[in-house]
Amino acid sequence: MSEDRMSETRIRVEEVDSVEAPPKARVADAEPVPETMDAKLERKRDYLEGFLAAQPAAADPHAVGGDLYEAVVGALKDIYDPEIPVNIYDLGLIYNVEIDEGHVMITMTLTTPHCPVAESMPAEVELRVGAVPGVGDAEVNLVWDPPWSPQNMSDEARLELGML
Repeated sequence: MSEDRMSETRIRVEEVDSVEAPPKARVADAEPVPETMDAKLERKRDYLEGFLAAQPAAADPHAVGGDLYEAVVGALKDIYDPEIPVNIYDLGLIYNVEIDEGHVMITMTLTTPHCPVAESMPAEVELRVGAVPGVGDAEVNLVWDPPWSPQNMSDEARLELGML
């Protein structure tokens, strides 16, 4: 910078000994609402009664997290791909499980269309899921779109195969 510009941009410093504190809000400034101890206890009692009276929504046994759904997933986790030492559920071969009044519809794929168990795996899935108590009928829909990829695998499967 030139010396002329430096003279124009001087900083003014002001020293002070003290600064007056800003006013604080006081509880006494607000209008008091008289409330007796009995009124406070009654308000708390009403709150607790309402809170404790609320019942959790009943879980649908056919929905995700329901007993029947978890039993079906457990049966799927007992089926292993013969070439890969991981169950078909964690391998990501199961795309969807739908349960409607005892009828289970499973949408699944295989690692490749030329998989050696392409004919026997869907039948084994139907057989194992059909044996779950509460399942009346099991049906497997084998799809190739979207194709299976290693990204479909669970973290447990990746760990088992040394991919993590």
